[in-house]
Order: sequence, then structure tokens, then C-alpha cells
Amino acid sequence: MNTFATWFTPDVLRILGLSLLHFLWQGAVLAALAAASMAVVGKASTRYALAIGALLAMVAAPVFTYVALRQSSPVFTAAVQNSAPAIAVNLASHRIATSAQSSFVSGSLLTTFVELWFVGVLLFSLRTAGGFFLVARLRRRDCKSMSSQLLALCREMQNRLGITRAIRYCESLHLDAPAVVGWFRPVVLLPISALTGLTELQLRAVIAHELAHVRRLDAFFNLFQVAAETLLFYHPAVWWLSKRIRAERENCCDDVALAVCGNPAAYARALALMEERRVAPSFAMAANRGPLASRVTRLLGITEKASSLRNAGVAFAILCLAAALLAGNALFGLVRSVAAQSSDPSRSGTTISVSKGVIVVTAPRPASQSKPSPKPPPAPTSTQEATPAPKSQSYIDGMKAEGFENLSADDLIAMKIQGITPEYIHEIRAEGLKPTTDELVGMKVQGITPEYIHQVRAMNLNPDVDSLIGMKVQGITPQYVGEMRKLGFQPDTDQLIGMKVQGITPAYVEEMRKLGFKPDTDQLIGMKVQGITSEYIHQLNELNIHPDADDLIGMKVQGINADYVRSIRATGLSPDKDEWIALKVQGVTDDFIKGLQAAGFKPDVDEVVGAKVMGITPQFIELARSHGFKNLDLDKLIQLKHANVLE
Repeated sequence: MNTFATWFTPDVLRILGLSLLHFLWQGAVLAALAAASMAVVGKASTRYALAIGALLAMVAAPVFTYVALRQSSPVFTAAVQNSAPAIAVNLASHRIATSAQSSFVSGSLLTTFVELWFVGVLLFSLRTAGGFFLVARLRRRDCKSMSSQLLALCREMQNRLGITRAIRYCESLHLDAPAVVGWFRPVVLLPISALTGLTELQLRAVIAHELAHVRRLDAFFNLFQVAAETLLFYHPAVWWLSKRIRAERENCCDDVALAVCGNPAAYARALALMEERRVAPSFAMAANRGPLASRVTRLLGITEKASSLRNAGVAFAILCLAAALLAGNALFGLVRSVAAQSSDPSRSGTTISVSKGVIVVTAPRPASQSKPSPKPPPAPTSTQEATPAPKSQSYIDGMKAEGFENLSADDLIAMKIQGITPEYIHEIRAEGLKPTTDELVGMKVQGITPEYIHQVRAMNLNPDVDSLIGMKVQGITPQYVGEMRKLGFQPDTDQLIGMKVQGITPAYVEEMRKLGFKPDTDQLIGMKVQGITSEYIHQLNELNIHPDADDLIGMKVQGINADYVRSIRATGLSPDKDEWIALKVQGVTDDFIKGLQAAGFKPDVDEVVGAKVMGITPQFIELARSHGFKNLDLDKLIQLKHANVLE
């Protein structure tokens, strides 16, 4: 590390070291001011701007300090007008040498400090280079094109946010959460695994969150943060402020997503689903960045303890500010003498003047000590604030009163997000239901109220919690149940859910009955599952095929359509409705039948099915004929096949 001496002069290293030392108290002052300012601001975008400004001031502080110290560096001046006695000169030389020795020791420590700082910058630069490598890999290697439907949704959200920049949308193969990478040509990565379970509304909000990063040019600010962390790595205040910037950045993008989503609970739920998926590198902007609890609390407008925490934050910031100023004053007094010293008389602080042949050696005066700033009044203690008990405590007590003991933090957050109150639990239990925590959350998400339970019970239905949630999810109403019952169906809750899932309407039932079908509930569900339409039935009827409901379902399952029927009949075979299914199950095609016929085998439908099952192919029949076997029936062919005498 001594090579630094060839790059920088001792004076440059000394001033650089002093500048970095001064930043210890300067950074603390700026962090305290930023904390106090952000504590009294309610808007996330304003807090973000304040934090960015504070970080910019932190980067600029050492630069301005270096320039100031460089310009005020003391210069040795001596005016020798006449000769002087040797003893006076010796006395002056002795005092100058003593000062120079002290300056050498201090300068050596500062040089060591600067060298260590250079090593730290180098190590953190390697970290930065690794981040760039990961981002480049995400852009070029670990992504693929997404589906046209999802791409259309992304384009729609981009237009809605008024973003005109060219943005690439890809599906990531390795990320577990949506993210944005790139500075000049951004890429939005949407891993399908992370989006599973999200509604369209939640998906729009997540995409809007990522596009908000692009519109706000967050990638460039994030790059500036990384540079600040690399150069000022040794100061904890820099890391604290950078963390706050990232948190407020996510809050700003959450506001954009919330404006699109319009449902704080739905968006908070989407964040909760992606909370544990944190594979995106720090250079990428991921939707699940930032602490979940604080983001969810902010999204839902929960303000318990906000006032007391804000007051405490301001008081703590003031105390930190005072402490930093006192430390800066002490450090300034300590290093001032070092700044005035050097290895030559010009930095020794000793002034030599000659008057009438007498050398006068003047030692430097001690730096005047400024009085420390008066300490700010101490922060109010807990006994002085006497704030009322936070709402969260009464909420927990209410949950305990309803029998929910020892709830985990995740359970409490989920229940609070969905607006589950002790009163709601009490009303649900009054209906005879005893849901678990997860079931309560599911019920509240779907908007199940005591009134809805009354309506279901009035329909002579007695569903459990899971069935009740399923009915509400599918939008089963008393009107729908009444219409189905008028048509002669008496479905239970599971059948009702199945019918509604498949989109069975009274109109569909009437349509099937006009075609001569009178299916029961299970047959009706099966027909709708297989996509049986009136058009499909008409096509079969035109071919003189009139299956019942079960046969119709079986034929549709096997993919029997009008084209298949025509191709088989073209071979001369006329299967009945049961044989059609057997032929299709075994994969019999018109080419297979024609091949058997061309080989001299004239099978009926049963023989075709048997040949296919036993592996009797046209090639095998040709092989048998080449060995002199002719006019063999199916049984003989099967025996030859099993005996393996032809191969």
C-alpha cells in the first residue's frame, strides 16, 4: 500500500484523510436532519425527495470539506532581513524540528486511514460489479417471452400510466417476484410462479408497481445510491439513509399501484403472497422489496402509535443532531492542530520573523475553544407522554375474548388487513359456525356476512365453512338456487358449486331438454365440463347417432366428432354408439382399418378393436403372408403374435 505515496503527495493524503474524518460528524448531522424532516412529513414522495437530497448532501460534504481544507492550508512564511546570532537560530530550529516530528506522526495515521478507505472502496466496488453482472444475466439469459394475454395487459398498464419509453416484458426463469432491471432499456420481469393466485386486479397493481419504477427513473437513483454506499461505506448513517430511500421508493410505487388497484386490502394481500419470494438482486426493482408489515400498515391507513412514534423520531433526531455537532466540534478542535502542522516549517505552526538582527520565534496560539451548544431538552419520558393505550392492544384482547389465543404475528396481520373484528367473529359464531383463523380470513375476503349465511340457510342448505366460501366465490344467490329448483334439480352445496363453476344456467338446461336430454345434476355437470353444445349434438344427430347423456359425455371425452365418424364409415364399418367409444379409446383410425383391409384382412368392428388391442398391425399380417400364412382369422394371428414365431 506504500504505492499510494507515488500517486498522491503527503499533503493531499493528509487533507483527504481529514475530509473523511470530518464526514463522521457531518454524516450524522445530515442523517439527523433527514430523520427529523421525514418524521413530520406524511407524503411518501416528499419523504423520498428529502432522503435523496440528504444522501446527495452526504456525497458532497467530503468534497466541499476537501476543497475548504485545501484552500486554507497554512503556508510557511519567513522574512529574513538581517543576520542573527547562531544560538537564536538553533533555538528556532529545535522548536521547528519538534513540531515537524509531531506532524509526521499525525500525518502517518491519516495516510493509513486513507489507505484503508481505498481498500474498502475497492471491495465494495467488486460488490457493485457483481450486481451489474447479475442484472446483465437477468436481461440476456434467464428470461423468455411471455404469453400474448399477459403482454397485452402489460401494454395496457403502460399506456394507462403514460409511459412512452420502450419497455421489454419477459417471463423470468429464476426470479420468484416481479422486478425491473436496466437503466436505459428497462426490462420488466414477471415470473409466472410469483403471479399464481393473484386476481386480475392484483396483477394489474403489481404490474403498475413495476412500471412506476420505470416512470420515476428509480433505476438511476438506485445506481446513485450504490455509488454512495461504495464511497462512504464506513459511515452507518449512509446505510440507514439508503435503506430509508429504498423503503420510501417502494411506498411511492405502492401509491401508484393503489391508484390503479383501488383496493388496499387486495393489493396488501398480493404483497403478502409474494413476501417470501426475495430472489431479485439489489440492482433490480422488485415489488416485494421493503418490510411487509410497514407497507401493509401504510396501505391500509392503520395509524396506531403514529403520533407517538413521530414525536419520538423527532426527539431522537434532535438528540442525534446535538451529539453529532458536539462530536464535530471536538473533532474539529482535535484535527485543527494537525491541519496546521507539516513536516516542514511552513506547516509547523511556528512563525519566524527578524527584527533588528534578533530572530523572534512565535509558537502557535491554542485554538480558541468554542462553547458547546446547549443541549436540547430531553425527550419526554413515557411517564410524561401519558398516551392512551394503542388500538392494537384492545384488538388483541378482543381476539382473546372470542377464543383466539396465542395468535401469531402473521395471523394478526392477515386478520387486521381483512377487517376482521371481534364483533364479526361473534356474529359468525352466533350462526353456529366455528371457523379457524384461515377460514375467517377466507370468509372476510369473499365478503361473507351473517346476512348471507341467513340467506343460504333459508334455502334449506346447511354448508360448512369451506362450502360457504365456495358458494360465495362462485356468486351463488337465492335466485340461482330457486331457478335450478324450478327446473327439477335439488342440488346440494357441492353440486351447486360445481354447476356454477361450469357456468350452468337455466338457459343451458332448457336447451339440452329441447334436444331430448333429461340429465340429472351430475350428468349436467359432466356435459358442461366436456363442452357439449347444441351444435355438437346436432352434428351427431345428422349422422344418425343418438346417444344418451352418458354416451354423449363418453364420446365427447374421447374426442369423437363428425369428421371422425365420417372417416370410419368411409372404410365400410358402421359402429353403434358403444363401439364408437371403443374404437376411439384404442386409437383406431381410418388409416389403420384401411391397412388391415389392404393386407387381406376384412375385420368387423370387434375384430378391429381386438387387433388394435393385441398389436396386430398391417405390417404383421404382411409378415405372416410372406411366410406362407394366408386367410388367417384374428385368433390365428393373435396366436402367431404371442408365439413369436415370425420374428
